[in-house]
Amino acid sequence: MARAFRAQGWSVDVMRTEGPGHGRELAHQAVSAGARHVVAVGGDGTVHDVANGLLRSDGDAALGVVPIGSGNDFAKIVGLYGYDPIRAVARLVTATSRRFDAGRVLDEWFVNSVGFGFGPAVVQTRNRMLYMRGFLSYLVPIVKTFFTFEPPLFDVAAPGFRERGYMMMVEVCNGTTAGGSYRFAPDADPADGKLDVCLIRRVSLPRFLLAIPRVMKGTHLAMREVVVIKTAKLVVRSPEQPLIIHADGELREPGVNECTVELERGRLNVLVAR
Repeated sequence: MARAFRAQGWSVDVMRTEGPGHGRELAHQAVSAGARHVVAVGGDGTVHDVANGLLRSDGDAALGVVPIGSGNDFAKIVGLYGYDPIRAVARLVTATSRRFDAGRVLDEWFVNSVGFGFGPAVVQTRNRMLYMRGFLSYLVPIVKTFFTFEPPLFDVAAPGFRERGYMMMVEVCNGTTAGGSYRFAPDADPADGKLDVCLIRRVSLPRFLLAIPRVMKGTHLAMREVVVIKTAKLVVRSPEQPLIIHADGELREPGVNECTVELERGRLNVLVAR
């Protein structure tokens, strides 16, 4: 990988992550050392950590990604999804810098999405099925989770909007997809100053099975159980149980019953392939 960058004329230092969260520290170190670009080589979890390191730094280094994960949701909005590493490098070195919005929840940044309800429950299931790879590692945990999942009572509030009820999920999106292939927010723009919130009310099994292919295509917005709003700030309350969330697919159990999700416009410098 480093050889591919050097062949394109870039000077490269390689730093390897040793586990979740380490990318945050390494990105911060790179900015402190004067790096102009910091490239996350990995999946959405690596991107999440590196972005958090950049967003907590004083510099304005640009975030790049070489996607080698399973879902690669962030790669979809920067023009690098589906490219092998060598071709991704070639596209990165000619990419342009663009200001992306960044979301914040519970003192943590996210760049693609944060989810409540069914989404983090699926992450919990998937984390117990590490032997699975590729598309099935996202589809099988979804079906498996459904049969034991009890929709939580949520109170969701944003300026001009409020809904309380038992909900399958609340997916708060800066990008268009989450969970690999699911287009929860097909109209999302990571630079428009708004989060696209996809709220899905409690559904029966037949409706759930019907919804899966529609969410994958982004045609679920017309379903009666689906509500989509655009907002820069959202408050989610869970009166009956502590919240479990995912931030860019990373599971978090903060032990609280309420949290605020906010967007900061143009906060992140990102390399977007032409």
